[in-house]
Amino acid sequence: MRRRRLFGSLAAVLTAATLGMPVPAAQAAPPDVAALDGACVALKAPSGKFVVRNALGGYQATGGAASQPFRLQETGAATYLMYGTANDFLGQGLGTLGVLSARAASADTNWRLTASGDQVTVTAVAANRQLAVEPLLKTLALRATATPFTLVTATGCATAPEAELNVTGEPFTGTVDGEVRGLADLHSHLTAYEFIGGDIHCGAPFSQYGITSALVDCPDHEPNGLGAWWENLAGGGYPSFTHDTKGWPTFADWPKHNSWTHEAMYYRWLERAWRGGLRVYTNLFVNNEALCQIYPIKSNPCDDMASIRLQAQRIHELEDFIDTQHGGPGQGWFRIVRDPAQARAVIEQGKLAVVLGVEVSQPFGCGVSNGTPLCDRADIDAGLDELYDLGVRRMFVCHKFDNALCGVRFDEGVAGTIINAANFASTGRFWEVEPCPTSAHDNTIQFQSDLLSGPLDALLPPGVTLPVYPSAPHCNVNGLTDLGAYAMQGMMDRGMLIDLDHMSAKATGQALDVLESRDYSGAVSSHSWVDPSYYPRIYALGGMAVPYGWGTERFVGEWRSMKAAAGAGSDFGFGAGFDTGGFGHQPPPRPGSAVQYPFTTFDGGSTVDRQRTGERVFDVNTDGLAHYGLVPDWLEDLRIVAGPDGQAIVADMSRGAEVYLRTWDRVFVS
Repeated sequence: MRRRRLFGSLAAVLTAATLGMPVPAAQAAPPDVAALDGACVALKAPSGKFVVRNALGGYQATGGAASQPFRLQETGAATYLMYGTANDFLGQGLGTLGVLSARAASADTNWRLTASGDQVTVTAVAANRQLAVEPLLKTLALRATATPFTLVTATGCATAPEAELNVTGEPFTGTVDGEVRGLADLHSHLTAYEFIGGDIHCGAPFSQYGITSALVDCPDHEPNGLGAWWENLAGGGYPSFTHDTKGWPTFADWPKHNSWTHEAMYYRWLERAWRGGLRVYTNLFVNNEALCQIYPIKSNPCDDMASIRLQAQRIHELEDFIDTQHGGPGQGWFRIVRDPAQARAVIEQGKLAVVLGVEVSQPFGCGVSNGTPLCDRADIDAGLDELYDLGVRRMFVCHKFDNALCGVRFDEGVAGTIINAANFASTGRFWEVEPCPTSAHDNTIQFQSDLLSGPLDALLPPGVTLPVYPSAPHCNVNGLTDLGAYAMQGMMDRGMLIDLDHMSAKATGQALDVLESRDYSGAVSSHSWVDPSYYPRIYALGGMAVPYGWGTERFVGEWRSMKAAAGAGSDFGFGAGFDTGGFGHQPPPRPGSAVQYPFTTFDGGSTVDRQRTGERVFDVNTDGLAHYGLVPDWLEDLRIVAGPDGQAIVADMSRGAEVYLRTWDRVFVS
């Protein structure tokens, strides 16, 4: 919720106007148009009449009283949304001529206020035209010359639309026995709304125009979700899946735990997770150039490095956006950090340390074409320098497709079929398997050729013979290349964390050999995408391995097995990689789940109730992890499911932030 600000001379002017007292021109001060966020005002024309909405959805200056006030919602320096009492916005319509009610905020509902004596002029930012009262019918229009209005304080304003937090209490600050406390998510994608061309993902984590602009469905999902072919196909139900495409205020069908393309990391939901104990959040800039080339709708470049640059810009814009709501630069709870000491200081203040990482298929342009690398060592050096300057401190060597650095751990099922075909489009080859030399293996390829039709025709040229695979287990023939080893050495020289997930079984073993040769502890497995037989080697190095954010029953099992792999006496802390924003399901509702609301957070400092967004109330018992704000609720169910081990698993989860910082600190190069 934006903080209400109404200060100084403007308060006096509005109070006088409300009471019907004249404000002498000699004493009138110009309104402070930069300090009106949250104010409830009515627009009074020079005639003495007030602006009211008419039956046609337009506006007229014919009201005898301030009966249709507006809640001002700041969008920038002296620019505001005007939210009405009918859950609508004062908006631009019919080109530059009309002024109409709008159900959702956008650039066409953005208005600039300019002081003019003790009055204001109102300008439509997008049209750069001014609000004026037509002389005949007193309707509002956009003209080159403005009508000056008086802002009159009013009552009865609607509350500006926003997601609720439903968490009370102050975030935990300081340390316990010298250690920070808090949950660590090592793998999520807050900026994925800009990946794969920017149009495969519906909605955004924030908008200067608020929630009605941020949380919208994709236009191509119409009608009734049938157009969402990527989500429907990957979910296995194409073309029969449908969904209600309306977002605010109903959210009837999204967000939900098994939606791949709808926004689930709106910043208020992330704030709720932070207030519920999250203290380390790793945002991975993610992209897939081959899928971007195939997906028919795009507005952003497909190049992996170009996508990384854009996503880096966006996450800093979000930090600035949150800072603005909390008093200015550096004051917000969302803090992008570049080193472990800075992260520790942020967490001790009770704020969220945001670590930046990269998970793309062709970093530095290091694709491969029929076995020929498309990059060299100079490209890797330049790319690592650029990423480091952007604040990136962790990255994957490969992701989804074989590249010039390493072979990948295969995807399974329907998604695996699509990605295998895209691997062909990207590299000129389907995935290739060989007998596994050890017990470590990759995921099983389940090729379903019937899916290569319709929207997927573009993946394969005519006449291509589809591969036939032997019985599982399957191991990728491609391991860590010389260029891949060189990239790892460059990352270690810069003190970066290396994520081993998505590497083939062969590549993972070879990468661990490289890490062990330098006794380099900056190894991470962030979301269950490495063969479990490698966990003991990661822990022995002093690295950190955490599972995907599974449903709580499976997650408890992963915790037990991974703690055993770390060994007795290890410096153990745990976390999760929810992969929210990526193409993966979130924890579903658990049969028999019985989280009792309200409940107390693990640190004892806050109370959590069911989360409300618009008309929908989310409950982890029935919705699972429908959006990221339900992470605290998921943790409470985790405690319940663990039974007698409930306190032990919560204690290990609460040490996740501390152990992650220790891993990072051991390798950081100042």
